Amino acid sequence: MAVSFLRHEVSDLCLGKPALRSLSISATVADAVEALRISEDNFISVWDCNHHSKSLAGDQCRCVGKLCMVDVICYLSKDDNLSSPSAALKAPVSEILTKIPGTVMHVDPSCSLLQAIDLILQGNQNLVVPIQSGLSGTSRRKQFPKSTNYMTTTTNHNGQEFCWLTQEDVIRFLLSSIGVFSPMPALSIDTLGIINTTDILAINYHSPASSAVQLISQSLEQQTSVAVVDMDDVLIGEISPFTLACCDESVAAVIATLSCGELMDYIDCGGPPEHLIKIVTERLKERKLQGALENYSSATNASANLGSSSSSSSSDEESSGSLNSTKLRSAGRFSRSNSYSARMVRRSEAIVCHPKSSLVAVMIQAIAHRVNYVWVIEDDYNLVGIVTFSGMLEVFREHLETMI
Repeated sequence: MAVSFLRHEVSDLCLGKPALRSLSISATVADAVEALRISEDNFISVWDCNHHSKSLAGDQCRCVGKLCMVDVICYLSKDDNLSSPSAALKAPVSEILTKIPGTVMHVDPSCSLLQAIDLILQGNQNLVVPIQSGLSGTSRRKQFPKSTNYMTTTTNHNGQEFCWLTQEDVIRFLLSSIGVFSPMPALSIDTLGIINTTDILAINYHSPASSAVQLISQSLEQQTSVAVVDMDDVLIGEISPFTLACCDESVAAVIATLSCGELMDYIDCGGPPEHLIKIVTERLKERKLQGALENYSSATNASANLGSSSSSSSSDEESSGSLNSTKLRSAGRFSRSNSYSARMVRRSEAIVCHPKSSLVAVMIQAIAHRVNYVWVIEDDYNLVGIVTFSGMLEVFREHLETMI
């Protein structure tokens, strides 16, 4: 069984994955915003293609990056861009691409699972793999309106379609064959030594949200999150790139005007509270950020009806008693559940586990909530550290080495 497992290639992990939607490197930040709005997921690939060259086709189309709304929000949160967001949106999309090399890397479908894990552990977060699509070129093109000329159809990379493999994809695949690794998955994360206690991105609940922008950018690059703690290092919640990626670009104005605790409330399920919308508006006026104010007002007015409906739904959830217990702290409300594996009602409330939680339990927990990490806390909710997919992959890679 172990020998057959080692024969797997990345093509085995690509079965059923959708083809990437693409954005040209020549597009603007505004184009990226529009592409992300109509994208079925929260990310879009950026490509550098030259279809007029007569050279080998494979050398002329390369994925050079991956974008989500968090990249846009952090970019628009800069002081200069807050003063003139319309000008900032006209900048080339290369302005918001991460400058860290290795974010994306092309690999052949025959690349082995072991090689793929090694590449990911070396820092290549997304492996771009050619795939065969069941859709014809004509059918695929119908999915993209002609007006979106900043986007390339997924069949336009010299006739080849691609998908990408992420840490989550590999962890899911390993979980599907977890018996191969017995008894390791039953060991605690503490015993395995994969709790990261040093490289934790954390900020105080009362700190200005603007002071968290750099941490948010780092967490996006590291595929983790920013812990929000009180003065006693008790975990109150998080500012998650996964949550921010579901927002729109107007959150840049929110980050510029609210505290971290207020930002958590703003991005929670049910839409932003009316009093926070008023605070953001007033503070933008005080700072004379007219461009940001106009963009923010336009965004909030456009979603007013939807926000009202969502707020009603959120209130029903809050009163349903779905959480087993509630703890009030000076820093704000902190909800907790008797089960570490339970997803909190509020999106800014972190997914947590205990140092003695088993590796397989934490894997399932992270996958169930579509995150690449789980916070580790003590019984008193003091933050201990974080467990990440990359840390898990390291112990799986060590185990696979013994199987060769």
